[in-house]
Amino acid sequence: MFLDGLDELDQKIIRLLIQNARISYSDIGQQIGISRVAVKMRVQSLEQKGIIEEYTTIINPQKISGAISCYFEIETTPDTLMDVAELLRQNDTITQIYRVTGKSKLHVHAVASSNEEMEVLIYDTIDKLPGVLECTCNMIFSRIKDIKGLRL
Repeated sequence: MFLDGLDELDQKIIRLLIQNARISYSDIGQQIGISRVAVKMRVQSLEQKGIIEEYTTIINPQKISGAISCYFEIETTPDTLMDVAELLRQNDTITQIYRVTGKSKLHVHAVASSNEEMEVLIYDTIDKLPGVLECTCNMIFSRIKDIKGLRL
């Protein structure tokens, strides 16, 4: 299990936060049998250690009218890989970039407000990247399963 390095109380706290990041310290304490103050101290310790990185709101772009979501698989020459990654990182339409194994070296996710914005991304950014050997694009029609972060 991913949480083996944590004690039982920290594991329980993390499981509850994964289910609902907005749960109160009091509610966590009631469920696991410790005080609100003890929960707060443990959560702060987990944050300071970098175990808990952030709390965030996740937006489903497919619920927003006209939003287009695509994945790109981009293979580059070895000497241009990091330059390509940096150029993509600077683009606001790009939401995620992963360096991966296999033929494709970068796995890139983009969310655009319209077909036109996605087309601009492709023609003005993706098509002009240096050292690209191959690029494929897959449009996302619907979300079937999308897990954020660590799931236990």
